[in-house]
Order: sequence, then C-alpha cells, then structure tokens
Amino acid sequence: MNDLLAARYQMAISLAFHIVYASIGMTLPFFMFVAHLKWIRTGKEVYLQLTRAWSRGIAIFFAIGAVSGTVLSFELGLLWPEFMKHAGPIIGMPFSWEGAAFFVEAIALGLFLYGWKMLNKWVHLTSGLLIGISGVASGFFVIAANGWMNSPEGFDWINGRAINIDPVDAMFNAAWISQSTHMVFAAFAATGFGVAGLHAILLLKNRTSELHKSAVKIALTFGVVASLIMPISGDFAAKNVAKRQPEKLAAMESLFETQAHAPLLIGGIPDVEEQEVRMAIEIPGFLSFLAFGKTNAEVKGLDQFPPDEWPPVLLTHISFQLMVLFGLIMAAISILFIAFSWRWKNTLIASWWLRLLGFSMPLGFLAIETGWMVTELGRQPWIIYRIMRTEEALTQMPGIVFPLVLISLVYLILSLLSVYLMRRQIRYVHENLTNS
Repeated sequence: MNDLLAARYQMAISLAFHIVYASIGMTLPFFMFVAHLKWIRTGKEVYLQLTRAWSRGIAIFFAIGAVSGTVLSFELGLLWPEFMKHAGPIIGMPFSWEGAAFFVEAIALGLFLYGWKMLNKWVHLTSGLLIGISGVASGFFVIAANGWMNSPEGFDWINGRAINIDPVDAMFNAAWISQSTHMVFAAFAATGFGVAGLHAILLLKNRTSELHKSAVKIALTFGVVASLIMPISGDFAAKNVAKRQPEKLAAMESLFETQAHAPLLIGGIPDVEEQEVRMAIEIPGFLSFLAFGKTNAEVKGLDQFPPDEWPPVLLTHISFQLMVLFGLIMAAISILFIAFSWRWKNTLIASWWLRLLGFSMPLGFLAIETGWMVTELGRQPWIIYRIMRTEEALTQMPGIVFPLVLISLVYLILSLLSVYLMRRQIRYVHENLTNS
C-alpha cells in the first residue's frame, strides 16, 4: 500500500467513525428536550426516566465523539500539511467557530447532567436545548469547511499561493448551505430511526414498557419528518453539484457521454474501460430534469474532462445508489408511520412493525456513510477542487501505514467501549423499569 492510499484510508476510517457519534451528539439532545418538556408539563414519571436515560447516552457519545474529533483535527495537520498550509488562513474561521460551539455544548451538557437539583427547572430545560443547538451549529461550521473544499472561494490563487483572502466569503461558499442542510436533516433522520429502532427492539422484550413506547414515538417523529424532507434537501444539493462539480454528477450517474435528455440510472454496474453501464434501469430525461429542471437540458458527461481528473466512477456510483436506496426505504417506512398514526394506531405496537423498526435502525447511518463517500470520492483527485490535488497535499513523513494500523486499533477499542457502555446503560434502564 502506498503512502497516499494509506493516508486516505486513515482519514476515511476516522471520518466514518466520527460522523456517527457527531450525528447522534447533535440531534439526540433535541429528543431529550422534548421528553424533558413533557415531564415538566405532565409530571409523568416515564418522561423523567426517559430524559435521564437519554442524557446518559448523550454523555457517552459526546465523550467518544470528542476523542475521535480531536484525532481528525490532528490528522489534517499531520497527514496533509500542504493542504493546511494554504487552507488554514482561508478556512480557519469556521474551525475556530466550531471550537467555540463545542465548548458551549460541553458547558451546557455539564449544566444539564449536574444541575437537576441546583437549577431552576426552566433554566435546566434550556441548558438541554442549548446542547442540541450548539451541536448543530458545530456541524454547520465543520461542513462549511468541507463545502469550501468542494467550492473554494474567498481568495485569489496566484503562482501557487492564496492572496486577497476573505475568510467570510470562504466560509459562506456556494456549497455550504446545500451540504450543511442535507447533512443536518440526514443526522436527524439517522438518529431518529436509530433510537426508535433500538427502543422498538427493547419493546419487543417488554411489551408493557411505557418508556420504550414514548421513546419510539418521540424519536420516530423526528426521524420521519427529517427523512421526508431529505429528498428535497438532496435535490437542492444535487442541483448545486450539477452546476459546480459536473464531473462529480457524471460519476454519480456513470454518465460517460455528454447528452441532452440524459437518463437517470437506477442500479447498474459501470464499466469504465468500455464506458458503459450494465444492468441499469434508465428513466429517460430524468437526470436532465433533476439537474437543471428541464428534460431536454444538456448534462456534461465524463468525456468533457481529462481521464486523470475523473473521480473513481465505480465506487462513486455504487455509493450514490446505496445512499438513495437507504433513503427511499426510510421514506417508505415514514409514510407507513403517518398512515398508521392516522387510521390504524394499534399497528404501531404490532410485532412485525417493531421488527421493521429494528431492521431500519442502521439505515440512516449507512445513508450518511455512503453519502459522505459520494462527497469525498466525487471530488477526487482534488483535495481543494481544481486548486490542489490530493497527492500534492500529502506529508513527506515515511511509514504512514503504521499510524493507519494504530488508528484503526484505537477506533476498534472505542467502538467496543461504546457498545459496552451502551449495553450497561440499557441494562440499568431495564432493571429500573423492572423494579418500578
């Protein structure tokens, strides 16, 4: 394995791990806030138990997410020093704001966890809401930096140097709003289905538990709303990609030839050498419509770009197809939930429905992972789009394979630790429910 591939694998593993904890950390506090508010308004003990249970989960995911996020920040500097040398002065502002949001989140979490008997109930409730708001803000700032990598703005690139730097323009780049909006809704959808699925499985074991019933309802409501908005935010993001990064769109759809009335592909396996896609279902003109709003619009294919600037077509295409598939399954389950809530409420505690929710538990996170693969793979071979190639940013430090192995072991240990802590937390909740 060469150094470039090892460095990219290390970043991929780190990001794939961290993004799950970051997504849960910035959305689960809103679920907790709703449960807490219901307890204050109704006085029902079940909502207090649920609030405390979720707060412990938030603490676990926040602690492990902080570790993995710190590792990522070090990796940017150690593995990609040339990138940070040029990008640091340009996108340092969103990273600094992200740090500020993180500290606010940490303070609010401390107030919530230890302020039950010390704070006014409304102040305590507000601190819980502040955890979520600062977490979402942190996500927005990080994605602003990634958006800049896809749509670099706020500087002039002269003779290999960035001059006339405008950090505000760089932060609020053309990709920022579409990427961040889609990511935040994806995080709510993933966490909503993940939490609902977990409590649905526990509800199968204890069918009388009001805590698990309430948890499924609150979490799934967030997940359903977000999953039904995601196609809209995804369409917005795809249109943005079509304008800014046409080769990424071409790789996503395996469009090898520029054409009007371009078809949308469902499934298929691209053959880059033959420049064709096998076993795909085509919807004529639909890609043109989705990209530009007209079925006869011309969509650029990969033939418009030098082959050495093509993204990895096979991986990008398959990742995109899987992301869409996971999203469609979640949307279908969301429609069923709305229908059952309206007309057939007894179905919401049926065994088959709870098993379906259990099956859907990982789908949102798989959609996030494949979506980020599309974002990052589709930008290759650039680390800063059309400014700096990924290989140009790589460190000259030898032996990158060793830290790759070390980091992989660290994340394996953190994964096992998080599973252990969550199992212990679930067992604690179950014992308390049994005793009560």
